[in-house]
Amino acid sequence: MTSPKQSPELTPTVEELEAQERRLVLRQFTHDDAWALGSLLVDLARERQAPVAIDIHRAGQQLFHAALPGSTPDNDAWIARKRRVVERYGSASYLVGARFRAKGTTFEESSRLDPDTYAAHGGSFPITVEGVGVVGAVTVSGLPQLQDHRLVVEALELFLSRG
Repeated sequence: MTSPKQSPELTPTVEELEAQERRLVLRQFTHDDAWALGSLLVDLARERQAPVAIDIHRAGQQLFHAALPGSTPDNDAWIARKRRVVERYGSASYLVGARFRAKGTTFEESSRLDPDTYAAHGGSFPITVEGVGVVGAVTVSGLPQLQDHRLVVEALELFLSRG
């Protein structure tokens, strides 16, 4: 029997994912903010011994990158593919994939985009600035896609709470 604290992981709905994006909006996003958010992600990943690579891009420029023990060059390729989905759709890579699944299809089948270039798998989240819109993406690769997504969301929530 499962206790309330150990309930099975539920897949978030499209509506829940969209609510995350509406909630996780920053007042600004500077180079220093990228360092602080990236460092926060590194700390969270190290606490969990997560074998991830972490990347933050803004306006086409890489502002932060870290590769933790256990990550591989393949994680960097996944980061680039997931980030391109955020840049193209302006939404989290996991949300984009969920929207296709909600229509009874998959991103790979219906997007008409090269799967070697784009991946609508969890782990890349738009960096949205109030009054500006999406300016970049924060991306994690190395865990199952929902865990990658949740790690980024948790870091953004913590980052926002520290104001």
